[in-house]
Amino acid sequence: MHCPFCKNTDTRVLDSRVADEGGAIRRRRVCSACEKRFTTIEQMQLTVLKRSGATEPFTREKAVAGVRKACKGRPVSDDDLARLGQQVEDTLREAGSAEVAAHEVGLAVLEPLKALDKVAYLRFASVYKGFESVDDFAAEIAGLMAADADDELREHTQNIET
Repeated sequence: MHCPFCKNTDTRVLDSRVADEGGAIRRRRVCSACEKRFTTIEQMQLTVLKRSGATEPFTREKAVAGVRKACKGRPVSDDDLARLGQQVEDTLREAGSAEVAAHEVGLAVLEPLKALDKVAYLRFASVYKGFESVDDFAAEIAGLMAADADDELREHTQNIET
């Protein structure tokens, strides 16, 4: 670690603390040459492995940009999209790997988007899953309707039991 003041490479860690709910480490350091103190924050950088073989850093903004297109004209706020972006990043980090395939990012988007807005989910899924016919849409809609019916039945059963 280079001192930001004198560029000396000999620095010493005085204190380390967990930050950002365990997603980062905050370190207080001192330079052995100029004796100035500074703070560094270490965070695991998620990288996305693209289909082409290239890698790039994961950015929430890029993940949300694709979802924003699917949500155009839907009652979804920027705050909703920000929360969805955070959910996607949390899901990817929980997997425990520093590098994730691009398709895993899409998979991480699908569930929170389905809970947020089913029409936007269908729009996104049609592109992500590569729907090629009306039958693909019909099958996905049937799956959504079956899941809704299961949820309603589960809710009704719980109400009867209580």
